[in-house]
Amino acid sequence: MSAAPRGRRRSTAAAIAVTAAVTTSAALLLSACGPEDTTDATDGASPTATGPSTTASASTGGAGSGSGKGASGSGGSPAPVNGTARGGLTISDGTRYVVMNGTRVDFGTEVRDLAWSRDGSKAAFVDGDGDLAVSNADGSGRVIAARNPGGQTWSHPTWLLRADDPANGEPGADRIVFAVRGGGASRLVSVDASARDATPQPLPLNHASGEDVPDLPQTGNVWPNAGGSHGTSVYANEDTGDVYIRDDYLRQQGFDLAKGSEPALGPDQGGDNGEIVFVRSVGGHDHLFVEHSGDNGPTYRDITPNATTDYTEPAWSPEGRTIAARTPRGVVTLTADGSQPPVLTSGYHGLPAYRPS
Repeated sequence: MSAAPRGRRRSTAAAIAVTAAVTTSAALLLSACGPEDTTDATDGASPTATGPSTTASASTGGAGSGSGKGASGSGGSPAPVNGTARGGLTISDGTRYVVMNGTRVDFGTEVRDLAWSRDGSKAAFVDGDGDLAVSNADGSGRVIAARNPGGQTWSHPTWLLRADDPANGEPGADRIVFAVRGGGASRLVSVDASARDATPQPLPLNHASGEDVPDLPQTGNVWPNAGGSHGTSVYANEDTGDVYIRDDYLRQQGFDLAKGSEPALGPDQGGDNGEIVFVRSVGGHDHLFVEHSGDNGPTYRDITPNATTDYTEPAWSPEGRTIAARTPRGVVTLTADGSQPPVLTSGYHGLPAYRPS
């Protein structure tokens, strides 16, 4: 069983399973929601603040809740537009406050690159000490899943799930994958999602079987993002400038997909892997492209064709209809098919992510 190479349709989990059943001996050998307070991003209106301005907590109301400063922002300036009350959008910016639920929640430590478990009950992030932390959705119950030994920069954790497959003798997996930069190189590693003070293990990166292509690069890999329930993830490589897809179902295999960076994998679609959104520079600005799989191969659509600003760090909504992205003015949302223009959803700046409900 091999994943479809670049230029062909990506294999579905169902097709892989059928092939596995037919080629049993080989398998054994291989063991293998519209946001509130939105503004059109192109209408010229600009938020009056560029970062967090209140200290409100979703659970306590916050010290500034109800006060003039808390309501209006630092120095009496109006607070940024905050459209996170519905839809599950969250924003982390490296401070201890996460913008979510229409307010700002104090996680008790710096939060970088916040990612949510598939049921939305847990958050994974890089904390103020550079460690990989896992907490409840409100920041409570924080544990250190893996401790940074020093001299490294950790980034972009993501939950990688693989469902139990008794028919093919494949146990399930629930791991957190992230990027580690150290010694002049960046690599992808993983730990068990329930780990405590674990030592991260290198993430295997092998190309699809039967492919007459060079081995996949083991360094320069950044920005992992996983989706679905069959161990599928995407990531980018700084050296090649490519986006890669990795399949961990029955056996690990992967291939390069397209030129781009900062990829995000959408939710499963009827048993198929989700669509992929990524960033690509066009005409001096960063645009968002969505990859669609088809019988005649993948196609790539620019969903920000008239961009006059940079759209970066995209994230999929849980139902797959909306994409959030970072811009110099804040976080925007737009339809995944590009049928509607980007809308400024929050004037807060940071990494957007969606918490499933």
